[in-house]
Amino acid sequence: MFKIKVISFIFIFSILLIVTSIIKNQTREIEKKIYELNKKISLQEKDINETQLDFSYLTSPSVVEEKINHLGNIHYIPMEYSKIFLNLSSFLGLKNKFVTKHNNEKKKQK
Repeated sequence: MFKIKVISFIFIFSILLIVTSIIKNQTREIEKKIYELNKKISLQEKDINETQLDFSYLTSPSVVEEKINHLGNIHYIPMEYSKIFLNLSSFLGLKNKFVTKHNNEKKKQK
């Protein structure tokens, strides 16, 4: 009778110990994932706050007008529409044309 109680106690204790360690490890993994996600969220929040600040600053007509007046109308020359790139690929395409043209000119000079 005494042996059965001791064996059952040891068995239950070992099962509870194993289950506790498994739950603890899973909790630790979940906490690591939560920490990484919170880190990403904080970086994204910082980025969106800076972007909103830039947007509000750059889209304010009074700020743009003040900058133009500060520079003086003599130094301010509006940019031609053909010099504005609508996306990165058009800029890279133009850059590649200049590089190949420059390389061809060097080859001709030699």
